Amino acid sequence: MKNKGQFLVLFIALFTFSVGISQNKFDETFKTTWKSFEHINFKFEGKEASLTLPKKPSPGNPWVWRARFPDYHAEIDSTLLAKGFHIAYINTNNQFGSPKAVTVWNDFYKYLTTTYKLQAKVALHGHSRGGLFIYNWAKENAEKVACIYADAVVCDFKSWPAGYGISEGSKKDWEVLKAEYGFKNDEEAKAYKNNPIDNLDVLAKARVPILHTVSLKDGVVPPEENSLKLINNYIRLGGTATVSACSSGIQRSNGHHYEIDDPDMVVDFIIHHSTKNGPLNSSNYHQMRSGLQNSQIQFQRHKKGRVAFLGGSITYNRGWRDSVCNYLKNKFPETEFEFIAAGIPSMGTTPGAFRLERDVLSKGKIDLLFEEAAVNDATNGNTATQQIRGMEGIVRHSRKANPLVDIVMMHFVDPDIMQDYRAGKEPEVIKNHNKVAEHYSIPTINLAQEVTERIDHGEFTWKDDFKNLHPSPFGQGIYAHSMIQFLDNAFIGQLDNDDKLTAHNLPIPLDEFSYENGILLDVKDIKLKKGWKIDPSWNPHDGKGTRANYVNVPMLISETPGRTINLTFEGNTVGIAVAAGQDAGIIEYRLDKGVWQKQNLFLKWSKSLHIPWYFTLASGLNNKKHQLEIRITDEKDPQSLGHACRIRYVYINQ
Repeated sequence: MKNKGQFLVLFIALFTFSVGISQNKFDETFKTTWKSFEHINFKFEGKEASLTLPKKPSPGNPWVWRARFPDYHAEIDSTLLAKGFHIAYINTNNQFGSPKAVTVWNDFYKYLTTTYKLQAKVALHGHSRGGLFIYNWAKENAEKVACIYADAVVCDFKSWPAGYGISEGSKKDWEVLKAEYGFKNDEEAKAYKNNPIDNLDVLAKARVPILHTVSLKDGVVPPEENSLKLINNYIRLGGTATVSACSSGIQRSNGHHYEIDDPDMVVDFIIHHSTKNGPLNSSNYHQMRSGLQNSQIQFQRHKKGRVAFLGGSITYNRGWRDSVCNYLKNKFPETEFEFIAAGIPSMGTTPGAFRLERDVLSKGKIDLLFEEAAVNDATNGNTATQQIRGMEGIVRHSRKANPLVDIVMMHFVDPDIMQDYRAGKEPEVIKNHNKVAEHYSIPTINLAQEVTERIDHGEFTWKDDFKNLHPSPFGQGIYAHSMIQFLDNAFIGQLDNDDKLTAHNLPIPLDEFSYENGILLDVKDIKLKKGWKIDPSWNPHDGKGTRANYVNVPMLISETPGRTINLTFEGNTVGIAVAAGQDAGIIEYRLDKGVWQKQNLFLKWSKSLHIPWYFTLASGLNNKKHQLEIRITDEKDPQSLGHACRIRYVYINQ
């Protein structure tokens, strides 16, 4: 029973992490290679640990967790690595699968599935006393187990190391085991009823498949007292289990060490049960970054929370947003919540940045903000510069209003984004939003990539299940499930007494012209000129669609070619928010008596909808007073019925 897999640990760097695990639980990490694969060695909670990475991970990041003797039968590991599996190991050698060892394993699982985004369900591989580890952990975490493979494993410590049956046992190891479990004497240990052979019903209920290999000549861990007994118990409970007796190869150590007759059988078993269209782990698509500790403190200790949702139609519609609200109320039942629904269809980051003050910040101090704009920023044709300026403007404006506010950035899916992922490239809009998220250490939930890969993984279809970029109820459920898993991981740790609200850092902007001081100017304050009027409650009454806040509201209107209007403002950006319907015209505009430029207000949606649209007319200006002139041209789009310019707001970045 000698340990044949000790790892050399070099003391190079100290790392800490905070995903539900206290600081100083892992450190001293260094990288090597194992059979050409990257091999990371580190200390976790003071114990030697390692993770070997495939060169090309399989979808969902499937993995195998080795218990004890990690180099034994390593041909299985090398084959699985080549097929995209990760291989993990933690050295809890002399703890014999005790409750204290299971606690370490619980923490290690959380660390690997959050930090490395490994699949939620893991394949367990144990050898010899490793059986005590894999089964004791599996019975406590049945829903997290894809399958169990074990060779020559201890399934009852009364056999080994106690030696109360055929096995001679190990007196030294028996004394260590009793001390580790806290048994006062042999009688108490013999009466213990939670060996691997016991209480297997939880695994059978979870339909965890099991494969054991044994040598019938094994005199150290006799299969009659261990594997065969466990397999029979499991089958009687309705579980799926197989045992293979190995006899063709060389056997050593009284039959305890043997060659596996068919290693490919083992590999195929693990691959089949780890990748057979089970759901991918949503955590693979989450970046926790600075996390949500301020929100947790606010909700848990101060018992009040104001949560805002800013975005387009996917945020405006009912579904995932309701699920997140219900989750927060159930998670923090003593907290008084206020939820602000600030989604408006068709709106991306530029509108979000300029309407943030009106729609969100005016409601009071925001504790948690959910922001989405990937679909509309891409669909609306915003440039990379606009995408960054808009998203960065939302972040900076929110954190200048409340430095404690936590922000979650979400990337929703549409067919064009899916096409980019399938072509092996990150969609430009998500890349740009992620630049902002990374710069400000903001958590992200990449639902676009998750939906794409889960469809490609065979879990559901776009046509029949998800159906549209405005998700079906099924699709809303996919979104909600991922977000709730993200929130579970964010709120997983207990607050320490010295945890306190901490202001988020506000670094130098990525773009000096980001829309961080965006405001909307009410058109009622604009001085009218001939040919322009303000309709105090505009409604087209033409049977075409309208949007909230762009109908039955004040609207600055001109429909006459040649009519002009002037506006003096102070700032570095200016634009107009219009209702662009079936009669939208073409305007000319100029700044500070400069060159006239044209802007067609008719959009591809205008035939059927008076669509709200933000046209940025100038940005990157010197932050001083400027004069904007707008006039109606006598031209019109071939599809338009008129020359109308209907302005709901003028927006500026001060």
